[in-house]
Amino acid sequence: MRPLAALRAARRAPLLQVAKSAAATIAAWLVAGWLVPGHLPVFAAIAALLVVQPSVNQSFAKAVERSIGVIAGVVIAVLLSLALGGLSWVVLLAVVVAMVVAWSFKATPGTANQVAISAMLVLALGSASPDYAVDRILETLIGAAIGFVVNVAVVPPVLVAPVRRDLALLGGELAATLDRLADAIAVEQSPARLQELMLEARLLRPMKDAADASLTAGEESLTLNPRGSRHRAEFTAMRALLERLGPIVTQVIGMTRAFVDQYDDTLPAEPSVAPIADQLHRAGHDVRLAVQLAEVVPEPEALTSAIPALTSPLDIRPPSSRNWVLIGSLTEDLRRIRAGLRDEA
Repeated sequence: MRPLAALRAARRAPLLQVAKSAAATIAAWLVAGWLVPGHLPVFAAIAALLVVQPSVNQSFAKAVERSIGVIAGVVIAVLLSLALGGLSWVVLLAVVVAMVVAWSFKATPGTANQVAISAMLVLALGSASPDYAVDRILETLIGAAIGFVVNVAVVPPVLVAPVRRDLALLGGELAATLDRLADAIAVEQSPARLQELMLEARLLRPMKDAADASLTAGEESLTLNPRGSRHRAEFTAMRALLERLGPIVTQVIGMTRAFVDQYDDTLPAEPSVAPIADQLHRAGHDVRLAVQLAEVVPEPEALTSAIPALTSPLDIRPPSSRNWVLIGSLTEDLRRIRAGLRDEA
């Protein structure tokens, strides 16, 4: 593993988010320095920097977390300083006490860390007098408020793009898996190729989970967001699409597992295999069509038809005794996929 791999994210934060964080930090420094003179407004700058989050809802939660953590940490620092004086070891004691207090109240990790950090900074940066403590609390509230206002006022983020991306990836891979399975059942397969087919199908589950996580984060980004009403219907449609694709993902993984476990070299010779393969290709077409109609792909792939392909009944001839279980399993899963794509009960 590369030494810096743990320090780098998979994707950069939007440049606008960086600019908003910088603007909020500068504004908090200037405003808090003007309203609460006497000390460098470090608490205000830190609060503003932490409060600007990828969504307005997260900003509000971070503002509350930061404010409560600072208040608790400052109170602990003042009480210990008044009781034990300004000795250096009191700083370490304050950190331990702050962590224990946060633990006893079942505080979140972010709040617990904030309580300890605030207690340490108050004792390390200045006298822990009541006036100093009040100033630091006011300073933090100013910084948190400015960070929240900046995140709301300047293009409040709505996390649409990640949801579109993950749904498009899921739909594309689901259609590709159906196509691969259609091609595989029509020709003889080696054991290595069968295992490869299974591994590729299993990738659908983490992709579905990623799409669900992105959609949940996107829905949360509408909370307290003045732009939320414009995108609510869009998120409702994308949630409906994911709920349609989710069971199909399960069906396709199950079909692939059945094919791999019950594969027989005589399968390609079965008269029903060609119609089933054709229906699998049609299902892949309809998955792409469903993703396109949901408008989650900015530039969708060219389709052979904008009409759903799973429209004609499947004529199954009696299979041989060696393959009737697999043929029946594939046929039933195809029926369920068809019902899901057509949104039937």
